[in-house]
Amino acid sequence: MPRLAKAQGWMLAAVALGIPLSAWGAIYPTNTWLQVGPVAVFLPLAYRGLRRWPISNRSAGCVTVFVLLHLIAARWSYSFVPYDAFLPSGFSAAFGFERNMFDRLVHFAFGVLAIPPMVEAGVRYGALAPRMALAFALLFVLAVGGLYEIFEWALTLALSPEDAGAYNGEQGDMFDAQKDMGLAGLGAVLAMPFVRAADWWKGMQA
Repeated sequence: MPRLAKAQGWMLAAVALGIPLSAWGAIYPTNTWLQVGPVAVFLPLAYRGLRRWPISNRSAGCVTVFVLLHLIAARWSYSFVPYDAFLPSGFSAAFGFERNMFDRLVHFAFGVLAIPPMVEAGVRYGALAPRMALAFALLFVLAVGGLYEIFEWALTLALSPEDAGAYNGEQGDMFDAQKDMGLAGLGAVLAMPFVRAADWWKGMQA
């Protein structure tokens, strides 16, 4: 089994550090195991998987950035990330934001950041042509987005209304699930031309 790339070892270390930081002082601690727990469980699996099925540092970096965004959001249960405290005064008002938009950012980022590693996986391990790998990556984003929203719906049946609302982060928007899936799909579609133009599958060792 090949050794883990040094850069990817540092990426895993960053995620490992982010797990307790995300859980520490979480505003909805009863939901922490739902949002941070899966990352903790999959971290050792990621270590073994990256050794068994290597990917490029830049693809691993895409995954790492998304996971760190998720951990930041989980600390404030997505709906209460205080991004306005670090942005110019009136930022949200200038764009007409009437809700916390960090969850929308994370869904959009999922679409953007999932395309490169999934294209690489499709070419490298699925023996797909680049065009088919792009289609596979887009379908992956759409499928995962839909399945996650179904999971959130199922979760509401098991949690208290307060905890379910805090986890789902719909913030009173009855079309929250559809918008989240739409933004993930939009991010994926916007990322595809850049991945294709960069010939991502030709730089797998980068």
